[in-house]
Amino acid sequence: MERIKTGINGIDQFTGGLPRGKTVLITGDAGSGKTIFGLQFAITSCQQNLKTVYITTEEDSKDLFTQGETFNWDIKSFTDSGLLQFIELAGVRARVTEAEISIDVGAMKGNFSKFLRDLPEDTETVILDNIGSFTAKLTPYEFRDRFDLLVYELKERNITALIILDSATSKEFNEIALFSVYGAISLMKRENPYTGRRERVMDVVKMRSTKTPTQFMTYEINNNGIDIISGVESKE
Repeated sequence: MERIKTGINGIDQFTGGLPRGKTVLITGDAGSGKTIFGLQFAITSCQQNLKTVYITTEEDSKDLFTQGETFNWDIKSFTDSGLLQFIELAGVRARVTEAEISIDVGAMKGNFSKFLRDLPEDTETVILDNIGSFTAKLTPYEFRDRFDLLVYELKERNITALIILDSATSKEFNEIALFSVYGAISLMKRENPYTGRRERVMDVVKMRSTKTPTQFMTYEINNNGIDIISGVESKE
């Protein structure tokens, strides 16, 4: 199976990268680095000459450019070359029907597949950050139905996708989403049981057709972005 490097050393070392044409779920606490993970994957995808789209529902592209500059990622060179495109929530809403706009953002809640109608035909990689803004008032059945459709449409277009889910939404829908996606990675902040210090740990919850690490991996956010430090303990 063809793989796409994430740019995060430990993940690429253990898994060889994300399976091409599959969807992977990223969940995590606030401040755990979910957006940085998405940006790092976007930049690495561009470095592999893949047409990449980053859909942001909360931050505008200027904020993402600023984050990228923190890690010396040359985002502008990729946007200038056409390899990377940002789609902001406001931009998506501007292209839906006038009736939906008049109803405001509530009209798009749960309609995850609307994002894909905005993608260029030659899109190969997508980061969707995040869908939590569109899950309000959805029942578990409605979420499963809409999420399944999103994953199916991504697969049909052979798009490799990262779908980011915020912590509040993942508490409600995480178990449901896990059934639909090909892989899932959880980012966590916790107190180290041995040192008592706060740390960030990553868990590759699942990755079909892939040998995955059996340990939680500690990571830090440094000048290079997310960097795996080590595996610290068995998950079992």
